[in-house]
Amino acid sequence: MPIPKMLAGGVAAALALGAGGAIVHEALDSSPSAAGTQTTASARPIAANSTPSAIYDGAKDAVTYIVADTPQGQATGSGFVVSKDGLIVTNDHVVDGASRVQVIVGTGKQAQEATVVGADPSRDLALLKVDGHDLKTLSLGDSSSVGVGDNTYAIGNPFGLDHTFTTGIVSALNRDLQAPDGATISGAIQTDAAINPGNSGGPLLDGGGKVIGVNSQIETGSPNGAEGGNVGIGFAIPASTVKAFIDDAKGGKLAPSQQQQQQADPWGQGQQQQQEQQADPYGLGIG
Repeated sequence: MPIPKMLAGGVAAALALGAGGAIVHEALDSSPSAAGTQTTASARPIAANSTPSAIYDGAKDAVTYIVADTPQGQATGSGFVVSKDGLIVTNDHVVDGASRVQVIVGTGKQAQEATVVGADPSRDLALLKVDGHDLKTLSLGDSSSVGVGDNTYAIGNPFGLDHTFTTGIVSALNRDLQAPDGATISGAIQTDAAINPGNSGGPLLDGGGKVIGVNSQIETGSPNGAEGGNVGIGFAIPASTVKAFIDDAKGGKLAPSQQQQQQADPWGQGQQQQQEQQADPYGLGIG
């Protein structure tokens, strides 16, 4: 059967940026070097099973747009803020091997530099740090209490389309995923909420607006790792795994090594323009 795909938006980003931003459009029009103070959004409580619009309004200012410069080109992905002083969770495959990472927080237009402070390929998770003060955050929910049929909501930047919001349900639980280093990530949540290249690292939310998973892979139905888009089968790393990762990263156990930072990207999520015709051009593939 076809293998689930990584979700970093490589060639879509490279083509858009190289051509002046047709897809990524406003995301990188601002000068990253001129990053200023981010506008702070005040948090507001979200009742369980809120309306989709209320969930979006409560989460949009904590979702991030991520651009990583890799040896293969530029990769784009998503993330979300987990601390008021600027800690951000994303997928490891979004920033793996990056020499530079830039982040746009919330609905702002100003990119700022980010530092990778924790990375774990075996869980496909990374923790970034940007300068921040009283930023809007998202809280981790209890992924063990999630049930099949529960409502799900995804926010991210598929194909560079920032803050795209999609809805669905929990389709299945306890799926196994293959991590970038070949390890098994257990307990993944399967959802039919539309997620696509560029959604990597973004939050999967429950009916109360809490993060129950990190969107990471999709099943495309395409054979042999060929390119493909959403077919209603997506996978999120469960919040329980994310929480354990954050605790380890804050404890200094997962500081990225120089070798990790310079590692070649085995899936080419940041393809250069001239590589667009090769297999898996959107940087999805995991083999």
